Formats: sequence, C-alpha cells, structure tokens
Amino acid sequence: MHPFVIPPSVAARVAARCGTVHPFARLDPRRTALVVIDMQNGFMRQDVAHVWCPMAERIVPQVNRLAAALRAAGGAVYWIQNTLDARCEVEWSIMQDMATPEARARRAAAMREGTVGHQLWPGLEVRPEDEVVRKYRYSAFIQGGSDLPERLRARGLDTVLITGTVTNVCCESSARDAMMLNFRTVMVSDGCAAMTDEEHAAALVSFHLQFGDVLTVEECITGFAGGQAQVAAA
Repeated sequence: MHPFVIPPSVAARVAARCGTVHPFARLDPRRTALVVIDMQNGFMRQDVAHVWCPMAERIVPQVNRLAAALRAAGGAVYWIQNTLDARCEVEWSIMQDMATPEARARRAAAMREGTVGHQLWPGLEVRPEDEVVRKYRYSAFIQGGSDLPERLRARGLDTVLITGTVTNVCCESSARDAMMLNFRTVMVSDGCAAMTDEEHAAALVSFHLQFGDVLTVEECITGFAGGQAQVAAA
C-alpha cells in the first residue's frame, strides 16, 4: 500500500479550521456507506486493463476488511463500476476528445458492460446484501454520474467512506462531490490506490485541507465503535 502520513502543517491547518484533525473520527455505522470505486479488471488485470494500476490489487484485503466490519456494525457497502456506453460518447464527448483513437479503443474494450474488463475484481468479497452501481463519469456523485446519491439517501445514509482506484481521479472526484452534496465524507488512505505515492498523497492532502477527513481502515473501524457509543449515550 502507499505510505501516507498527514503532514504536520496540514494537520495544524485542519485543526485550526475544524477544531480537530479528524472531524469524522466517530462514525455512526448505521448511517455509513462504504463506496468502493472502480475495483475492476479494467484497472487491475494487466492483460485487459485500459489503464493498469498495480497498487490496486494490494488494497483488496483492506477493502474487504472494512466492508466486513461495516456490514457487521449495521452499515452498507456499494461497489461502483466504471461504465462506458453510447451516452458517454455524446454527453461526455470532451473526455473522448482528449484521448487518442487508440486510447479510446482500449477504454471501450475494457469498460463496456459485458466485457471482462468491466467485471469487478474476483478477489473482492461482494455479498448479496451489497449494492452494485454503474458509474458513467469519474465522479459517482456528479449529475449524470450515477444514481448513488439517491440510493444512499433512500436508506438514510449520510456518511460515505471512499475507497478504490485511482485515488486522485475517480476517488477524489467522488469524494469532493459527495461532500458538496452534504455527505460526511472520508477518504480511506490505505483503501485507495494510485499510480504513484506522490499522486496518492497529493490527492489526500488536498481533500483533507478543505473537503472532509482522511482516515485509515483501522481508524474507521475504531470510529464505528466510537459512533455507536455516542449514539447509545444520547
């Protein structure tokens, strides 16, 4: 996994703004969703990937661990699948225009429904009670991206834990938009994967400074217990 420690200068700025370095250290698991972004063969299996992120396979045990802990505590798990369809080519044509014909062809081969690349990574522990959501933009929360916000609100979920790949594109985009749609948002530092340590760290620092919290898997699990105790005391 990527090494990451919140820089002291960043911690100080967050504490000055929020009154604490970790504003979402306590998590009510019954109101929390784990959102797993793009953990698909098309990013993780080198022979079919249109963009291969080697680090993504290494975070699978952490994602599975967090999913199991959240389910056990009464929360929900959502597996997000990056999906390319005919609408994307029209409604999101700029993304297509920014890629070479070869890159567009690779993306289409890997991200269309029914392809091997579109499938979730087989090592993920997806349970029948989980939900799988198609995503048509980098962000799962932007208009036109998916129906995830509506699904979460329908179940009374107001807190999201963002994991998956890649940290600084689809994960960060989803996390920022989630916060701006009024979800309490956490990026899970050892549950996200990027192409480089530098890109991973830059995304987490930028997010933490203004948009939400950055916690480890262990801190999230500890936060479930703290949140449950807080609810019980109230």
